[in-house]
Amino acid sequence: MVSFRLRLLFLVAAFLFVLHGVEECLTDFTHVDSVFRLVFVPLLSGDPSRTFFVTFQVMTGILLLISFLLLQGRKWMLRLLCIPGIVMVLELRHLFEALMIHSYYPGSLTALFFPIVAFLYWKELLREFGN
Repeated sequence: MVSFRLRLLFLVAAFLFVLHGVEECLTDFTHVDSVFRLVFVPLLSGDPSRTFFVTFQVMTGILLLISFLLLQGRKWMLRLLCIPGIVMVLELRHLFEALMIHSYYPGSLTALFFPIVAFLYWKELLREFGN
């Protein structure tokens, strides 16, 4: 089991990711961000039912893989908890984009909170790895 503090920080991060996703949806992130278009447009430009099916299959596979790894014990749980920590750091890209264009960039409002949450999260996660 991981500490209460790490579980709480994970919950805060999850809530922030949801808010961030809503902000991106409301500010048309998908049409602005070049990385999103590069990665997802080939999948999204086809038949909607095929896109849904492929997405469902990929998400089911990821869920099963993560479930298997969680069954391997505490060390794998901690390793998997690194993933949201890495993603929080990558969300800083929104802030860099906003600085480069000297204007609002979709997702940059909620991205302001990621450095704080990421710092606390990584601090607690690294403490957990030491135990």
